[in-house]
Amino acid sequence: MPNSSFFAEMALELHAEETLADTLSRIVEFAQQALACDQAGILLVHSRTRLETMLATNDAVERSHELQRKLDEGPCLDAIEGDQVYVSGDVEADHRWPRWGAEVAPLGLRSVISVRLASQSRRYGSLNLYSPETDAWEEGDVEVATVFARHASVAVASAHHEAGLKVAASTRNVIGQAQGILMERFDIDADRAFAVLSRLSQHRNVKLRTLAEQLVTNRTDPELFTLPS
Repeated sequence: MPNSSFFAEMALELHAEETLADTLSRIVEFAQQALACDQAGILLVHSRTRLETMLATNDAVERSHELQRKLDEGPCLDAIEGDQVYVSGDVEADHRWPRWGAEVAPLGLRSVISVRLASQSRRYGSLNLYSPETDAWEEGDVEVATVFARHASVAVASAHHEAGLKVAASTRNVIGQAQGILMERFDIDADRAFAVLSRLSQHRNVKLRTLAEQLVTNRTDPELFTLPS
């Protein structure tokens, strides 16, 4: 098991990375150093029907994720939806995923650890570590893999938070622009302009942001500014 200085160095280096992709790539690199995993991948879930391979160290890992989506079975999927950690020392003989195991073993993926990536309120995906050897994992490896998954979870959660802040700021900005246009056109104050915008949104059954974008983009179109009677 890696010592405390290994994890301290890892934390410093991860903090220095500027993008989510770079951070996750470094996490996988550290995992490969610390464990007997030749290959690794990160599977992210965007919705119940949309999964994305965020990172794969080779084509076999990419194929492993594709097969799990196709067959609807496998440790990476189970880590997202079921228990937090799934471990196998021989995927070909593992009765939990018989179809998936039979197809990925010939690709050189024999042992696997899949750990959920999640915050307290949301599941983001799974960190998946592979070895070409059967019974590759040693005592403590699952605990170490969980530490890497925690770092990956923090990185993904932070990226989602920042993206949400950017969307919120953008929404406020475009709604503010639309309010300004309405204030000028109808000679009304900001509160009244927002009320008009909300009324138009409900009348036309479109989201407030969508309507605001339409008003800002097509401010010369009189039909957009026709108030409901």
